[in-house]
Amino acid sequence: MSRSARLLDLVQILRRHRRPVSGRMLADEMGVSIRTLYRDIATLQGQGAPIEGEAGLGYVLRPGFMLPPLMFSDEEIEAIVLGSRWVAKQPDKRLAAAAADALAKIAAVLPDDLREDLDATTLLVGPRSESVEAIDLGVVRKAIRDERKLGFLYSDAGGSTSKRMVWPFALAFFDKVRVMVAWCETRQDFRHFRADRISDLAATDIRYPRRRQAMLKEWRATLAASGQNGRKDTLR
Repeated sequence: MSRSARLLDLVQILRRHRRPVSGRMLADEMGVSIRTLYRDIATLQGQGAPIEGEAGLGYVLRPGFMLPPLMFSDEEIEAIVLGSRWVAKQPDKRLAAAAADALAKIAAVLPDDLREDLDATTLLVGPRSESVEAIDLGVVRKAIRDERKLGFLYSDAGGSTSKRMVWPFALAFFDKVRVMVAWCETRQDFRHFRADRISDLAATDIRYPRRRQAMLKEWRATLAASGQNGRKDTLR
């Protein structure tokens, strides 16, 4: 492990503890000598990290300290690259472009050794399946962010079409389909809408009366209850 990675790990460990933790406990968790631990603490303090305490009393990291955004472990770099590459191949063109742009911005400011690791990662994403979605998923994402109602026509598995007005609060990305999770005014219940069955999507300026975080929490609770009752939740 490089010294920079070790310093990053030390900050992360200190973040997990709200009360002072002894140097010996920190050294044992990191697998280093107590002398190395003291040197690393002094280095971080010298770089501006608000670590309070001293040998024999323990150390604590004051709240609010922001880590330098360019320090990543090998696995963190792999996760960033893999996630960005996957999103870049999704049919949501604006989100795909944003993923590619974000990865380029990260690469542009990384230290040389980390940039090489990012470019050389061997975790690849296979070709995406062809999508037949005719709607702009960016409209759905914006409605979720702004907590606005959406109107559209929806075709069920049998081909029947109905007009819907919904309160969207989540968008799920599966390998072959995207699914909007929403409260449906017609059904007065949570419903899952496959994006490839939606047509005539219309954004509105009407704010729905509940917060999306509250609906997400309630929806998850209904899924858990359905599982406990032995029922299978299906895409609608």
